[in-house]
Amino acid sequence: MRNYLDLTRSNKYPFMRDVFIDEIFNAALNDKNIYFLTPDMGAPSLDKFREKIPNQFIHCGISEQHMITMAAGLSLTGKKVFCYAMAPFITSRCYEQIKCSIAAMNQNVNLIGIGVGLGYADAGPTHYTTEDIATMRVFPNIEILTPSDEFSTSKIAKYCIKENGFRFIRLDRDALPHIYNDTEINLSEGFKEIYKGDKTCVISSGYLLNQIYYLMKESKYEFGLIDLFRAKPIDKKLVNVMGKYEQIVSIEEQWKEGGMGSKILEIISDNNLNIKVIRKGLDEIFYFQNGGRDFLHKNHGLDIQEILDSI
Repeated sequence: MRNYLDLTRSNKYPFMRDVFIDEIFNAALNDKNIYFLTPDMGAPSLDKFREKIPNQFIHCGISEQHMITMAAGLSLTGKKVFCYAMAPFITSRCYEQIKCSIAAMNQNVNLIGIGVGLGYADAGPTHYTTEDIATMRVFPNIEILTPSDEFSTSKIAKYCIKENGFRFIRLDRDALPHIYNDTEINLSEGFKEIYKGDKTCVISSGYLLNQIYYLMKESKYEFGLIDLFRAKPIDKKLVNVMGKYEQIVSIEEQWKEGGMGSKILEIISDNNLNIKVIRKGLDEIFYFQNGGRDFLHKNHGLDIQEILDSI
């Protein structure tokens, strides 16, 4: 069987970061109301944006909290604002500013976090976001989106450009192999049932969804597979699809407390569904170990092949 871990490191595929930023850049060339804010300078796509459209690109320095407040002010003047930073620094570090300046005011601001989950291994707990779904989904009016390949990233970016709203977009640091093409995702539904199963369905998103997809594609597994690329809000159609299964297995690169698996339990409870749920996530600890992302997965309950074999 092909080594699915090697697939995520192929330079054949573009980085999600560059795909998303390039879509914003192309739109900003023709829309002077699009503004891009960041404390980061470490990407070719950022260099192009800054050089070609300097009046719509604001480098905020290492001051993410100020960036959020500035974004809210720009939004109040009718601008469509995109804020980009490493995932922990645009969420936890800015939580009060997001709460008061964007969420409470329901501003048209898109927060783009790069390197979600353990994407910045081995940088340690300051650079991990093993809780961002739990903390961000409590905000009213927020939309949380997690693409899993180049095409879903591009489609989500175009959607964010076209539609106003308060969003958190969770981008993986790695370049991930293709799952979709340009026409296979209906963003209005917030999920995609990639494989239809009989009794058991696996639900995931992002980096892990990509790994699960390729393992299931090339092996004996006959489970259903759902890409839950919108963690909030949840469409009623997801309830109907989940209702066909006897068992749901959620797999996420998050602490289980408050994450995607918790949301699935809430959906099942609120809709009186009789479904067994197995939640697979990270141990609820802070990670100081080195060894890489896959090493952390294997040693803390997220070895995908082991999980699928155990179902």
